[in-house]
Amino acid sequence: MNNSNIIKSELHFRREYGRKRLSMVNTRFLIPKILLFSLITAFFIANPPNSAGAEVAELRLSLVTCIKIALGDATSAKKGENNLKLQGAEVMKSYGSFLPRLSTTAGYTPYTLSRSYSPLSNPVTINKTTSQSLDLTVTTTLNLFNGFRDYASLQSALNRERAAEYTLSRALESVIYDITQTWYQALLDRELLKISRENLLSVEDQLKLADRQFQVGLKSITDLYQQQAEVEQSRLSVMKAETRMERTQLELVRRLRIEPRTKISLEADSLALTSPPAMKFDKEELVTRALDQREDLKSKAMENKAAQWQLKASRASWYPSVDLALNIRSQGVEYLNHEYPYPPLSEQVGKTVGYSARLNLTWAIFDGFQTRYAVESAKINHLNQLLDYEDLKKSIVIDLYQAAGDYASAYTQIETAQAGYTAARSAFHAVKRKYELGAASFVELSAARATLFNARSNLSQATYNLALQKNILDFTTGNVTQPQ
Repeated sequence: MNNSNIIKSELHFRREYGRKRLSMVNTRFLIPKILLFSLITAFFIANPPNSAGAEVAELRLSLVTCIKIALGDATSAKKGENNLKLQGAEVMKSYGSFLPRLSTTAGYTPYTLSRSYSPLSNPVTINKTTSQSLDLTVTTTLNLFNGFRDYASLQSALNRERAAEYTLSRALESVIYDITQTWYQALLDRELLKISRENLLSVEDQLKLADRQFQVGLKSITDLYQQQAEVEQSRLSVMKAETRMERTQLELVRRLRIEPRTKISLEADSLALTSPPAMKFDKEELVTRALDQREDLKSKAMENKAAQWQLKASRASWYPSVDLALNIRSQGVEYLNHEYPYPPLSEQVGKTVGYSARLNLTWAIFDGFQTRYAVESAKINHLNQLLDYEDLKKSIVIDLYQAAGDYASAYTQIETAQAGYTAARSAFHAVKRKYELGAASFVELSAARATLFNARSNLSQATYNLALQKNILDFTTGNVTQPQ
């Protein structure tokens, strides 16, 4: 064996030995790693992590609970409360305009140095005087007349405060209305999902029967394929219903402003699929009631009155203003170089108290048309408020007519849907028996099942739609009550 062969053999031996050694080392370290990974995996399987830090409990919600939660956290309600507080502060400010103004000033000069020539001396000399001084002043001013500006401003503030109260009440009614609408929609979507799932179970059972009938030669392969297609179509309908219900529940969570990851379940008795008692409305009576009860209309009326009083307040600048001013003042000077025999500073302040009373008359003869602009601006605001009030009044009447008509239509739809559901159910059972006996085709069975599914869905939609329309009618009339 030559040297090259020996070298090759040695390299091959070292390479194989190193590979085996590395495999032993990797195995030695790999086994503990596998055990550690297995323990960690088992721990996380037994205790799944939660991004929120703790498992979120399921929240069971009823309509009353949802309304109470929404009223406590609604942004519109909080803004209404804040605006009401602000209007209350403005009323206090308006009341304060009738009270006298009171101010006080005090000044203390610890050291004053003055130099002056003495004209009586010959030659003329410079006198240097050092002193300290103290002065106290108390002033009160009472407006006696300013063109009734203060009274008009007070009335305007009171009307705006009442308008803010009505606005807050309407905001709370809007929250109740919105939550109720979303709640009934969630119940309807849940009911439609239930119907879709029951329909899917029905067609799956029919598929099993068709498969057995195909096996024994009672049904053709075409009927089997058609039944399979109908199962897939029903499964797609279930998926769409699940998506729709999940979207509606998320909208409910959004309106309640709760944690989005919270699991919720709706607690409500299913609405009976029977016709409710007939309710006939006199539209004119509803209009009269709505115009008397609607909080937003009352708010607009108060804002209109406030704008009218503000117009009167802006005209006050055309009249003179009379103020009564009372002044109390005391002061004292103490010379530090003792050139003048003045008493101490404290004694001077106590004995030099002076009083004064003054009547001030102010009348702006020309103010660069500022008053004219203010009056025109207030007048336009009053006219705009009046237009808004009339528009809202007309809108209420139109909305009320529509709501009453929609409610009557919803009531009729329930009667029609109930009759349609009864007929579709009877027809489906009859066609199903004929199909099982071979006297009806798959197309007839599929059409009867689709008719039954649509009839049941229409009945559920009509039932919940009646509740939704009743809620709309109450909201339009202004007959919304908070839960107790």
